[in-house]
Amino acid sequence: MEVTSSAHERLAERLVKIIVRLNAGERLSPKQLAQEFKTHPRTIQRDFERLEITELPIIRDEQTKKFYLNPIAMGNYGVRDMMNFAQLSGVQKLYPKLNVPFLRDLLDKGKPPIYSAKGYAFEDASLFEDHFKKFNEAIQQKKQIQFLYKDLIRNVKPYRVIHHHGNWYLAAVEQDDLKTYRLSRISNIGFPQNIIFEQDPEVLQRLEDEDSIWFGLEKMEVVLSVQPEVAMHFSQRALLPEQQVIKQLEDGGLLVSSQITHYQQILPLVRYWIPHVKIVNPVGLQGELEAELKCYLEI
Repeated sequence: MEVTSSAHERLAERLVKIIVRLNAGERLSPKQLAQEFKTHPRTIQRDFERLEITELPIIRDEQTKKFYLNPIAMGNYGVRDMMNFAQLSGVQKLYPKLNVPFLRDLLDKGKPPIYSAKGYAFEDASLFEDHFKKFNEAIQQKKQIQFLYKDLIRNVKPYRVIHHHGNWYLAAVEQDDLKTYRLSRISNIGFPQNIIFEQDPEVLQRLEDEDSIWFGLEKMEVVLSVQPEVAMHFSQRALLPEQQVIKQLEDGGLLVSSQITHYQQILPLVRYWIPHVKIVNPVGLQGELEAELKCYLEI
């Protein structure tokens, strides 16, 4: 049976009204819509099928049988989404609270600015736009990838893209070892054989548990003394990897411990705090550091 022009007009009117209401955040019941449009629920069901073909992010609630748009796809992000983004970005503790009143004040353009975060140095991530695109595809679809790194061709199973101390890294498994590769040194990324792999739950857990990018090495404890002049800074926040305050000394100084997997995690930090921080244990590491500095100063 040929569909009349009037029927086309009614269909177009229904679809437009449904889209407008979905975009407004409404959850729509086919049964109620059928009553409003004076048609059969199956007709409304076909309307939603037409909309799904257009790749609208429509979700059907299996309990209520109502249809709605995915809030994230619409660009409507809530407090939970912002908190997740803050956690992924490593700034969840930058502000005192991430609740509705605080976020409303923080993001209200009609009010004078109150907060400003400065002093952070990052790589220009726009330089790695192609890297991010390919790594996203590989990680989402669990594809093995190949790239050139330090003049060697690497075939790896990618798990996570990690930002650490201003630099971006790829965490991937190469020959059963979890390693990190700095994005700025990666080139010629490809999917040569379209190999699909299964993610290892143990690797995923290690990625969640580890705060650094030094995977595959056993952790060691470094004990340091902190002079009273800077003790407040170490008491207020952790300035060292997995820092713990062991003891407050009588002169106001501190004895602290740090768990590391590589000495390069701790030595640059100790150099920064010279002369107020010294390595107590492992015995000899402070001497090595001082010898290195003497060599640099040609003393």
